[in-house]
Amino acid sequence: MEVDLFHAKYGANNLVGGLFKGKTLVYSDLNHVVLRIMPKYASEAGENAILVSSHIDTVFAALAIQSRMVVPIVNIQFLFLSFFREGAGDCSSCVAVMLELARGVSQWAHGFKNAVIFLFNTGEEEGLNGAHSFITQHPWSDTVRIAIDLEAMGIGGKSGIFQAGPHPWAIENFALVAKYPSAQIVAQDIFLSGAIKSATDFQVYKELAGLSGLDFAYADNTAVYHTKNDKLKLLKPGSLQHLGENMLAFLLHAAASSSLPKGKATESDIESSQEKAIYFDVLGTYMITFRQRLANMLYNSVILQSLLLWSTSLLMGGYSAALSLVLSCLSLVLMWIFSISFSAVVAFILPLISSSPVPFVSSPWLVVGLFGAPALLGAFSGQHVGFIVLESYLSRTLPERRKNLPANLQSNVAKLDAERWLYKAGLLQWLVLLMVGNYYRIGSTYLALAWLVSPAFAYGLLEATLSPARSPKPLKTLTLLIGLFVPFLLSSGMVIRLCATIIGTAVRFVRNPGTTPEWMGNVIVAVFIAAIVCLTLVYLLSYIHISGAKMPIIIVTSVIFVVSVGAVWAGVFPPFTEDTARAVNVVHVVDATRTNGEKLQPISYISLFSTTPGNLIKEADHIGEGFVCGTSRHLDFVTFSVNYSCWTDKGAATGWLESDIPAIHVDKDVKGESRETEISIDTRASTRWSLAINTREVEDFQLKDTDSSEELIPLGEKSSVDGWHTIQFSGGRKAPTKFNLSLFWNKNGTQTTTGNMKNDSSLLLRLRTDVDRSTPPMKTVLQKLPPWCSQFGKSTSPHTLAFLTSLSIF
Repeated sequence: MEVDLFHAKYGANNLVGGLFKGKTLVYSDLNHVVLRIMPKYASEAGENAILVSSHIDTVFAALAIQSRMVVPIVNIQFLFLSFFREGAGDCSSCVAVMLELARGVSQWAHGFKNAVIFLFNTGEEEGLNGAHSFITQHPWSDTVRIAIDLEAMGIGGKSGIFQAGPHPWAIENFALVAKYPSAQIVAQDIFLSGAIKSATDFQVYKELAGLSGLDFAYADNTAVYHTKNDKLKLLKPGSLQHLGENMLAFLLHAAASSSLPKGKATESDIESSQEKAIYFDVLGTYMITFRQRLANMLYNSVILQSLLLWSTSLLMGGYSAALSLVLSCLSLVLMWIFSISFSAVVAFILPLISSSPVPFVSSPWLVVGLFGAPALLGAFSGQHVGFIVLESYLSRTLPERRKNLPANLQSNVAKLDAERWLYKAGLLQWLVLLMVGNYYRIGSTYLALAWLVSPAFAYGLLEATLSPARSPKPLKTLTLLIGLFVPFLLSSGMVIRLCATIIGTAVRFVRNPGTTPEWMGNVIVAVFIAAIVCLTLVYLLSYIHISGAKMPIIIVTSVIFVVSVGAVWAGVFPPFTEDTARAVNVVHVVDATRTNGEKLQPISYISLFSTTPGNLIKEADHIGEGFVCGTSRHLDFVTFSVNYSCWTDKGAATGWLESDIPAIHVDKDVKGESRETEISIDTRASTRWSLAINTREVEDFQLKDTDSSEELIPLGEKSSVDGWHTIQFSGGRKAPTKFNLSLFWNKNGTQTTTGNMKNDSSLLLRLRTDVDRSTPPMKTVLQKLPPWCSQFGKSTSPHTLAFLTSLSIF
C-alpha cells in the first residue's frame, strides 16, 4: 500500500464539451490523497491500474479542504468528515465507501494482476479540477487503464451506473459479478444529451485521458443536491452498503483480470465499430448487456418483419384497411395533443393558485393528481375522438366488406374492429420509435423493442386472425396482461426514478433568476408525464372505449385531479419543508464597476435570489431587514445573471474594506497593425474569481502569475459563448492573487467604448471575486432565513461576499 499526498500547484482545464464551452478553469494549490494497492512482490502489477475516484470537497467547503489538506494521513476518515459541513450525499458517502473498499481490497491484493488506485480529490465542485490535475500531473496516471467515478446528485437510494464506456469491458464485467446491479443506459442517454446541466470527473477521464469505465451516482431526493440539506440524517446506510458490495465484487474481479482494455478509446471509434454496450438491470437483481452490433441485428430484423406484416395486412385489407390505419393514427395524434394540452393547462394555472409555481417539490406524489390525471383524461379523450371517427367510417363501409352480416350486429362489429385498430396503432407508434432509435443508435432503443415485440406477440398469439372475413371479438384481458408484463417489468422502476429526479431538479431549474417564466418548469414536468402516459398506456386505453369501465375511470381520475388541485389551492401540503427546501442564494454584493476609466463609488447591498421558480416576497417578509423585491436591479455575476431578486442596503456598508475591492489596471497599450495590451489584475483577498473577456474585441490572450511568471493560460484558440470567454479561477490559501493578462486584439474589433455601462458590448473585462466571509449583515439575514429555504451552491455561484468590477473598451 502506497499513500501519496499529492499537491498540484497550477493547472488549466480547457475541456470544450458540455458546460465547459467558452470557459477555461484555472486552479492552484490543490491537495489530494492518492492511495495505491498492489501485490507486495509483483511490482509489474503497477504497470496497469484501476482508478477509483471521488471528491472530498463540497460546494460549501471546497476552499477549506483545498487549503488545509496538508496534515499526515493518520486518522484520514476523521480528517475528511471534519471538512464536509454536511455534503453527506455529495460526496462524503462516496468517500466513506472508498475508505471501506480500500480496507477490503487490501486484504485480497496478494492475488492481483493489476493495481487499484483510490483518488480522494479536491476541486471537483469548482469544475472537475482535481481529476484534471491528477490526469495531467500525477505519475501514476499513465498506468490507469479503466476509471471508476463515484458521484451523487441526491442523497440515498441505489447508486446506479448512469455512464459507461466507451469500451464495453467495464460494464460487461460489472454485470458478471455485481450482487445488486443498478444501471440504465436511459440515464446515460439523458445525461449525454445535455438535458441535465451537470458534469462529473468521468468526463475528464473519458475525454482528456481517453479512459473507459463506469460512473455511479445516488439520485434519490435530488432536491437536496448542492444545498445545506445534503445532511447525514437523510443518508440511508443501505445506500452505502449497496454501492460497496457491488464495487468490492467488481474491483476484486477486475484487479485479478489479465484483460484490462489498453490504449485510448473514444465514443466515435467505439460507435463506428458497433462495439458500444447496451445495458440495463431487471429489478436490481440481474443485469443484461449486449453490443450495438447485436442490437442492430435485432432492431433491423424486427423492423423488417413488422413492415412486412403491415404491408401484407394492408394489401389483404385493401383501401378500407389503409384508411382505417390512417384514422387509427389520427387517434394517436389526438391522444398526444389532448394529453399534453390538458396537463400543460394545469402547468399554467398552478402559479396562479399556489404560493409557489412548483407546489409538488416536497410532496412528489402530487404530480399524479396534478399532471398524471389530466394527462390520462386528455389521452383518453383524444383517443376517443379518434375512436368515434374510426367507428363511424367502419360502420359506413361494413355493409360493403361483410354483406352477409345482419344489420343489428354491424354497429357492435364496427366498435370491436375499431378497438383492434387502436391497439395496432399502439404497435405502430412503438415501431416508429424503434426505427428512429435504430437510425440514431440511441442506447435506450431496447425499450421500444420491448414495447413493440411483447404486445405484438400477445396479440398474434391470442387475437390475430388469418381471414379478414372473420368477425372480430372483444380483445382479451389476457392479451393485455401478457403483452405488458415484460415492458412494465423493464420500465416501471426507471420511469418512477426519472419522474422523481425531474421533480427534484425543479428547485434549481432557473439558471439565471428572473429570465425564465414561472410556469416553464411545470410545463416540462407536465409534458414529460403526458409523454409517459401516451407511451405506456396506449394499449390499455384501446380497451376502455367500449367497456363498462369508461365512466368509472373518468370519474375517479377527475376526482383525483380536483382533490389535488384543491389541496394545492388550500395550501394543505407546503411546497417546501425544512428537509426539502427551496434553493436560494444570499450574497453580500459590493459593486465597484468602472466605465470609461472613471471609478464609481462602490454600491453595497445584500442580495437574495433563487434558482427555484417563483417570487421571493414571502421569504423577504419573513426575513424583514428592509428587503425590496423586483427586477429593477440587474446583477451580472459574470458566470450568470440575475434579473429578479430581493435586496436591502441595511448595514451593507459594514463587513468589508475598500482594500478588498479587486483592481484592474492597464499597464501598457501598444496600438498599431496588431494591438497588444498588458493588464494587471489584483484579486486582493480572493482566491476564487471569474473573469469574462470580450472575444468580439480580443482575438487571443495569455494569463500569468505575476510573482512567479508562471504561465497559467497559454496563447491558442479559445472557444466563446455569446462573444465572451470566461476564466474561472479557484485555489487554496497559497494560491496567487496577482496576475498579468496579455490581450491581443481582433483586427476587426470596434476598439471604442459606447459609454453605456448596461450594455455588455461596451465592456472589455467583467470580473467577480468571491470571499468566503460572512459579514455582520449577512449573518443577520442567514439567521432569519426561513426554515423552508436552503443555500444553494455550484461552481458558478458566488460566495457569501462578492465584489464586482469591470473594464470598458478603450
